Amino acid sequence: MTKQNDISDNLASWEDRANVHANGGYGDLDEFVNDSSAITGTVKRDLDVLQPFLPQQSLTGQRLLHLQWTGQRLLHLQCHIGNDTISWWRLGAQAVHGLDFSPRSLQHARRLTKQAGAAVTYVEGDARFASTALPDKLGQFDVVVTSAGTITWLPDLKDWAESIADLLAPNGIFMIRDNHPLLFALDNEGLTIKNDYFSGTESSYDADTSYTVVTDSSEKQTLTHQRNHNWAHDFQEIIAALREAGLVIESLGEHQETDWQALPMLTFDRDKEGWVLPTGYPKIPLTFSLVARKN
Repeated sequence: MTKQNDISDNLASWEDRANVHANGGYGDLDEFVNDSSAITGTVKRDLDVLQPFLPQQSLTGQRLLHLQWTGQRLLHLQCHIGNDTISWWRLGAQAVHGLDFSPRSLQHARRLTKQAGAAVTYVEGDARFASTALPDKLGQFDVVVTSAGTITWLPDLKDWAESIADLLAPNGIFMIRDNHPLLFALDNEGLTIKNDYFSGTESSYDADTSYTVVTDSSEKQTLTHQRNHNWAHDFQEIIAALREAGLVIESLGEHQETDWQALPMLTFDRDKEGWVLPTGYPKIPLTFSLVARKN
């Protein structure tokens, strides 16, 4: 029951975070949804990783069906409030689905998607058991993506990897770009090791604010539910879980940009639309990416 209680704590926190992120924490979302060409910085970086492995290096016009070209069918796991999911739809993905365990996040996602005029289906569910939440979609997605602070919220990856494999179509692609495992060991505090690096390590902590830069009053940014639990996942576990689920690893990358201020000294690079270490600091990976294929 301990893990389930921890996940319940996380859900309560993310229900609060959804309101923070939808009301200023993620910037001007009205501007984003009303600009049909807008793509989030997160998805731009994700696409850089994914694109070389797509047919014709595009989400659009890849699959011939009844003499009509149609885009790649895409599932976005841990989609939160949907701004990244909308971005995938804008890039040409078809039959786009977003899955998240937070009902409040999905409420915001549906509202933003309607405002954007996008076509996305949102489903409530735990990413570890996505195939159970989407039983009619087994083998139906050409692309499954997850990104930017996702698997650290999952206590284990076996069911997660198996669900991804179950939902992918033959020759389908899975892409993850997420916090580098090293950041867990650094505990997001600096360049000194604070936590165990290897899988199986749990970090429990209280946080009264979210990770976003405060742009509104502190009262509106304060989280009511402040208990959080994260789990370490090293490369050995991530790769083994996906391979044991039947996926073939196509690519593994390490990157010097991240999507949030994961360490206190990071500065925002407007050109890269991400956070980087300033000049003078040792160069270390802040995120990793992995692409796997279902045979």
